Amino acid sequence: MLQQNHFALFGLKPAFEIDTARLDQAYRKLQAEVHPDRYATATAQEKLQSLAWATRINEAYQTLKNPLLRARYLLQLHGFEIHEGANTAMPAEFLMQQMEWREAIEDARHTRNLNTLVALNRELEHEMEALKHALGTALDVRGDYASAAEMVCKLRFLEKVRDEIELALEDLEQ
Repeated sequence: MLQQNHFALFGLKPAFEIDTARLDQAYRKLQAEVHPDRYATATAQEKLQSLAWATRINEAYQTLKNPLLRARYLLQLHGFEIHEGANTAMPAEFLMQQMEWREAIEDARHTRNLNTLVALNRELEHEMEALKHALGTALDVRGDYASAAEMVCKLRFLEKVRDEIELALEDLEQ
C-alpha cells in the first residue's frame, strides 16, 4: 500500500477529473483500517507501520482533493516536473491581466470598496474554473502535458491573486 501511486491507493483511475465523493469514501475506509486506535495493543513495529500508513493516506488524499495539487501530481506521474518559482515565463496578455487585477484589488482596498472586491473574486473564480476545465481536457483527453504544465503555473498565479482578494476582504470586514 505504501508504494502505490495516490490514485491506485484509493482505487481511482489516474485522471484530473475524479469522483470526489468516491475519493472521500475510500479515504474514510482506509483511515478506519489504519487508525492508531485499532493498533493500541499492537507491537511497537505495528504501531509505527500504522502511523506510516495513516500519514501516507493523508498526504495522498490532500493531493488528490486539491485540483492544483492533483494536476501537479498527474504531471509528475508522466515525467513532467513543474518548478513554479523558476518558471515565470507567461504570455504577456496573462501577465497584463494579473497586473490589472492586482491594481484593482489595491484600489478597492484603499477605497474600502467591498463590492469591487466581491466582483473581482467572482471574476477570478470564473477564470479559475475555466482554467481547471481546460486543464482537465489537456490532461485527460488530449494528453498534452506541456500545455497542462503551463496551465498549472497559470492556476497557481490565479490562486495567489485570489488569496490577495481574500486578504483584502478580511481587512475590510475587521
